Amino acid sequence: MTPLEWAIVALAAVGAFFGGVAAVGIVRLPDIYTRAHAASKSDTLGAVLALAAVALAIQTDLSTIKAVFLLLFMFLTNPTAAHAIARAAEDQGIRPWAAENREGDP
Repeated sequence: MTPLEWAIVALAAVGAFFGGVAAVGIVRLPDIYTRAHAASKSDTLGAVLALAAVALAIQTDLSTIKAVFLLLFMFLTNPTAAHAIARAAEDQGIRPWAAENREGDP
């Protein structure tokens, strides 16, 4: 394998890892605020790394430019959308999870 192929595989693997971390975070975390954090950070990083792998793998001028623009678009819009969701939850009066909110505590 060439160094370029190794870079593509590494970027795709790390992107898939962070996508998995985001999925686990969304399922396991207790409230909307922590879930939005997992979605905005891990999912964005995973998608950006996977799109970087795609941009390296395609290596045609127009398709690579499109992949880079999509990468930048996701890098800017995913955290903004998560912030908007968290702001909407706050406006609706949804309180953040705290240790005293756990079930079974006295």
